[in-house]
Amino acid sequence: MSEERPFEFGSEGPRVIVAGVDGSDTSMRAGAYAWGLARRNDSRLILVHVSPVAALSTLTPGGAAAMREAADEIAQELREELERAARQGPAVRHELILERGDAATVLARVADEARADMVVVGASAQAGHRLVGSVAVRLVRAGRWPVTVVP
Repeated sequence: MSEERPFEFGSEGPRVIVAGVDGSDTSMRAGAYAWGLARRNDSRLILVHVSPVAALSTLTPGGAAAMREAADEIAQELREELERAARQGPAVRHELILERGDAATVLARVADEARADMVVVGASAQAGHRLVGSVAVRLVRAGRWPVTVVP
């Protein structure tokens, strides 16, 4: 998944960008921002959608199936947005990764595996994240890549 390249002083910008997209307005803006940045810098863009694993959903009848269906709908919406963006302008080398798990953990792993130069995520709109910590805060605390948070 990673391509070897030597360290280069004075490089023009990021070569590999990882962006987290979950279908929310802020994440879609983050994806659009990352797309534009990748286009301008001729960077490789890895868009990552992480479906949460909710243990309680498996306890209710049809809960797990409903979660899979919602994740499939978001993934289809993301594919359509990517196709639309690809038709509208210059080519951007991109891929969409779909996984289940904890968003911050999966994004960190993908960024490490791809040797990302930066990670882009949308700002969290959930009030509880002020106490527990948002995906963006957790990625910043990891301290392995610059993290851009798009409002």
